[in-house]
Amino acid sequence: MKKVLLVLLASIAVVSCKKVADNEFIITGKAEGVKDGSEIYLNKQDSMGVVHVDTVKVKDGKFQMEGKLKNGPLLHFIQMKDVQGGFPFVLESGEIEIKINKDTLGKSKVSGTYSNDKLTEYTEAYTKIDKKMQAFQKANMSKWQEAVAKNDTVTRNVLIKENKKFQEEIKALSLNHIEKYPKSFISVYFLEQFSMQPDADIAKIKKLYEALDPELKKAKPAKNVLKNLKLIEAEKTKGPSVGAAAPDFTAPSPEGKPVSLKQSLGKLTLVDFWASWCGPCRKESPNVVALYNEFHPKGLNIISVSLDKEAAKWKEAIVADKLAWTHVSNLKYWQDPIAAQYNVKSIPAMFLLDESGVIIAKDLQGEALKTKVASILK
Repeated sequence: MKKVLLVLLASIAVVSCKKVADNEFIITGKAEGVKDGSEIYLNKQDSMGVVHVDTVKVKDGKFQMEGKLKNGPLLHFIQMKDVQGGFPFVLESGEIEIKINKDTLGKSKVSGTYSNDKLTEYTEAYTKIDKKMQAFQKANMSKWQEAVAKNDTVTRNVLIKENKKFQEEIKALSLNHIEKYPKSFISVYFLEQFSMQPDADIAKIKKLYEALDPELKKAKPAKNVLKNLKLIEAEKTKGPSVGAAAPDFTAPSPEGKPVSLKQSLGKLTLVDFWASWCGPCRKESPNVVALYNEFHPKGLNIISVSLDKEAAKWKEAIVADKLAWTHVSNLKYWQDPIAAQYNVKSIPAMFLLDESGVIIAKDLQGEALKTKVASILK
């Protein structure tokens, strides 16, 4: 009887030490050096923009917020009046501790709950990669500017490729976080971001989603993952698919002459949808130029379909980027009939055709495109 009583008392003690119930949170903040009365804002981001959630004032270098979760864990931000930027953290059930860096909010610290501890771990690893990337960019800034001034695509491509290694390292870090911590809210947040990318690996995302903790699947970002995957799969069922004949088309060249896809076919043909106003397209142009210069002698042809609406800007971009291949445009912006035929909803978009006009690959860029072309023409 005495043992039973001791166990009961111990369990009561544990319960009484817990300050918050399920679906409740307490944020205990330290704001050293911040004057009394300064306002601390709790905000969140949604489809309508930044939404204000709560405001408290600093007293004796401290602040506190508490409340109930309405829609499960979500990413929130701590912001301060008259201070730029914000500090992200996961608003989830439990006791969350935040230590404000009054000079740089982004360097504030969060701990106390599982997801926030994992967020801090991820942030530390991310910062190391980011510092290396910033150092590389700073060390090569003059070289980049000189290459741009001289239109030196070789040097630009080398620098872009080197910088991309850091981006791939960050991507790998995020994927590793999802695989290693299926109970971390940050995992489902990252998964949502990956599911929004045009080149999303559906099979990979589905596998990672299935491994998530069941409770996380109830969170809003997890539901968005499923919505995004359905949209991607629905889009892929529309328009021409790999293995199908590419729809033929005819449109005016920059000189006003009608040019058809059939008369532009080579041993291998790249149909490239772009526009002069499209930043990502222009950034990809050096890669396409390098690809064309290397493989055109071996049978690669390119026909670029522009979604421009102003002929002058279209022609200027062709000259500026040295795009020395076939070009056509109806100058109808997103209402372009060729884009509709190919179900192009975003650019750049690329379709690789064999010599008979059958689509053998699509949605490839950069190194992935080069590897595919090289495997065929070599």
